[in-house]
Parts: sequence; structure tokens; C-alpha cells
Amino acid sequence: MSGNERHVKILILGSGPAGWTAAIYAARANMEPMVIHGPARGGQLMLTTEVENYPGFEHGIMGPKLMEHFEAQAVRFGTRVVETWATEVDLSKRPFTVKTATDGDYTCDALIIATGAEASWLDLPNEARIRDAGGGVSACATCDGAFFKNKELVVVGGGDTAMEEANFLTRYASKVTVVHRRDKLRASKIMADRAQKNPKIAFVWDSAVVDVLDTNGNKKIRAVVLENLKTKQKSEFACGGLFVAIGHKPNTELFTGKLEMNPKGYLVTRGQSTYTNVPGVFACGDVQDAVYRQAVTAAGTGCMAAIDAERWIEANGGH
Repeated sequence: MSGNERHVKILILGSGPAGWTAAIYAARANMEPMVIHGPARGGQLMLTTEVENYPGFEHGIMGPKLMEHFEAQAVRFGTRVVETWATEVDLSKRPFTVKTATDGDYTCDALIIATGAEASWLDLPNEARIRDAGGGVSACATCDGAFFKNKELVVVGGGDTAMEEANFLTRYASKVTVVHRRDKLRASKIMADRAQKNPKIAFVWDSAVVDVLDTNGNKKIRAVVLENLKTKQKSEFACGGLFVAIGHKPNTELFTGKLEMNPKGYLVTRGQSTYTNVPGVFACGDVQDAVYRQAVTAAGTGCMAAIDAERWIEANGGH
């Protein structure tokens, strides 16, 4: 990196598929990008055991290993990686300033935001232990449904996402039981009707999942513990997988009041581009995508962001 070591042409926040793809494209365009990887290096794929739907890996690949490949490719083309996280951004003037937790301040001509989103979990006693071991707790039916063929599954939630997950999982599962805290669904009528008419979907109302159980600590789910919220009675419910569908939270706190967001907190991008409402700031991946949330779509928007940023810098002569 030449010149001012604290200034880069393109600075990328986030190290999931979107961030690394943006880095690969920016580096190959001689933009000398820098990635600040953030506290969750590798993004949500670090919580995924095997990825079977990313093109190019015929027999699948472990999520963390896939992220290693992404990073190595970005570094090979000259991406600089800083192992810290952003604590504050100043987008009011150019060059933009990014303050970090442990490595001082950096400035950049263009900023690419790829900070992703996080699934909302139930925070149960055994949930994270079984989830992180690949033992049958997931928040993505599209990612993991195929691993649960002919199993009885539980889906937690009552909104459109939960109904989508439940319907999708019936392609593989022998039965799907939706557990909802209320006595009626929050989902739109069309989604609710579709789920309730599906013969493979059953419902448990006025109930919550309050724990996940395995057998002798083997980290493979065997049942969930249900609590009826009206009677407070608890019972074990045998299942081969638990899908948590209570929403996602985009990692956008850093940009509150500085960038346009939708009501759910996702960054708003302009048209078929990655442009935010601040010229020179671009957003890609799950931080701006509440619909698809796949590694391959995140990577695609990372490519878009790098190209958008490169063209914007060329048109605006840097800072």
C-alpha cells in the first residue's frame, strides 16, 4: 500500500461472502482495498457446517473452509486485512473516516458496507452448543433443509418467514410442527393459508420452545422442551431438527442516522445497484438483503459493490 498508510481507496467493512467478493474485485481492479473483518469474522457461514448449494463445490464444503478460500483469494490479489472492528463512521465529508476499536482511524475514498445480518435466536440453555456442533439447530431452511430428510422437524415462529421455512422443509421432512407463542399466526393470509393447508404441517399454539435436548451430551438434537404459556405445563417433543424463524437483525447500528434504512433496519440501496443515499457509500450482502440471504447472492452483490465503487471513484477523482 503506497502513500498514506491510514488512507485507502476502498475500505470494506465485513468479512462474509459479500465483503470478500467485493475485495477480490476491487483488488483485481488495482483499487488496493482494505477489509476490516469485524467481530464475526466470516459472517453467518461460520455457523454453517456443510454448504452444498454454493456453485463449484460438487461434494459440498464446510462453511468456515469456504470463507478461508474467499479470504485467501482476496489476499492473493493484494487485499489488506485489518483484524479489528469499526466503532464509528463519519460520512459527512470526504474522505470518509472509520474509527476502529484497536487500530486507530482510517480514511477512504469509497466505503463498502458488508456487515451482514444475524439470525435472532431463542437463547436457550443448550441451543448454541447443539447449533455450533451442527447437531440440528438452524435458522435457514434453504441452507440446511436437505440434511433433514425423513425427519420430524420443529419450526419456531408465526410470521411469513416461519411459514416459508415450514413449507420449504416439507420437501424433505416427514412432518413439520410449527410452535407459536400465540393462538393465531402473524403471517400474511396467503402464507398462513398455504401452511395450514399443507398436510405435512401441524401447529402447537400458545407455546414456546424453552430448551433443546440431546442424548448424553452427544450434541445431536433428540427433542425440544415445550411450555404451554397459558398452563405453564412443560413437555418433551421429539424431533430431529429445530428451525428458528423469528427474524433476522441487520448489523446496521453503526449507521443509524447516517444512512437510509427500511423499517426493519436494513440499508436501502438505489435501484439495481449498491448505492446508498450517501454518494461514495455502498452496501452489499445481507445488510441490505432481507429477502434472499444466501451466500451466493451476497457474493453477487459484493461484486456489484466493488464495480460501483470503482466507477464512482473514477468519476469523482478520489477525494
